[in-house]
Amino acid sequence: MSDKNKTLIVIAGPTASGKTAFAIELAKALDTVILSADSRQFYKEMSIGTAAPTAEELRQAKHYFVHHISIEDKYDVADYEQDVIQLLDELFKTHDVVIMTGGSGLFIDAVCNGIDAMPDVQPEIREKVEKLYQDKGLHGMQEALQRLDPDYYATVDQQNPRRLQRALEVCYQTGQTFTSFRSGNTAQRDFDIKKYALLWDRQELIKRIDRRVDLMMEQGLLDEAKALYPKRQLNALNTVGYKELFAYFDGDCSLNEAVEQIKIHTRQYAKRQMTWLRKDTSYQWVTSDDLEEVIRQTKPFKKA
Repeated sequence: MSDKNKTLIVIAGPTASGKTAFAIELAKALDTVILSADSRQFYKEMSIGTAAPTAEELRQAKHYFVHHISIEDKYDVADYEQDVIQLLDELFKTHDVVIMTGGSGLFIDAVCNGIDAMPDVQPEIREKVEKLYQDKGLHGMQEALQRLDPDYYATVDQQNPRRLQRALEVCYQTGQTFTSFRSGNTAQRDFDIKKYALLWDRQELIKRIDRRVDLMMEQGLLDEAKALYPKRQLNALNTVGYKELFAYFDGDCSLNEAVEQIKIHTRQYAKRQMTWLRKDTSYQWVTSDDLEEVIRQTKPFKKA
């Protein structure tokens, strides 16, 4: 049975939709803490390019899962689910409400719904997929997954090689789609869950994304990327905002072209995030102007 006095509030939305600011104001109103569900903000070496909460924002509300691991650490969605559930057991001893916010839908779903058990993959299959990646790059894996499992391809982060590799491994190992192993069965959690997603007009969101990228460059994204360039082969750095600047360092494009590519790829990522969110009918769509209403809806769960 769920304890209706303990509630996880999810604030989701596409990149640049203002999730951090919204979550902080909500946390202040409810006197609670925030769990980050942004899989790139986990890495302590990546701040500007991931739009991680600033020092001032971190002072306004306690955050967990921000800069808690290194880009060289192995950390996946299963690790995150386990860590969050264990932490919530502790946090709910002193808080009736905890907020989780971020743009990584897979990580949010893992906490809310659990993770499906996937078949073991033989080493030779793993090597086959790795060879595909080495020979044909990200594009080769994208083409293979689109052919083998178009449903998953439509929602997966197509720029994330680890997720593409995992799905292809399952496809090759079993001869079935990766989607077929995603049961959709929801794990039973001992707390209630309320989910909100921030909605923006498409053109306004594009403007916000472009402004954010320009601001990142002003804040020193170029220098941050340059410092990480020697480790560019790490999966964590195959991330929008860094890989485009790595291409500039390689001499493959001009700086202006790299910045424009960051904007384009970020818009594409936001579109995939919206696709993911719209498929989940448990979300209540709100705007940034609805903060007071969200506070009103969640206030009853706050300890008197």
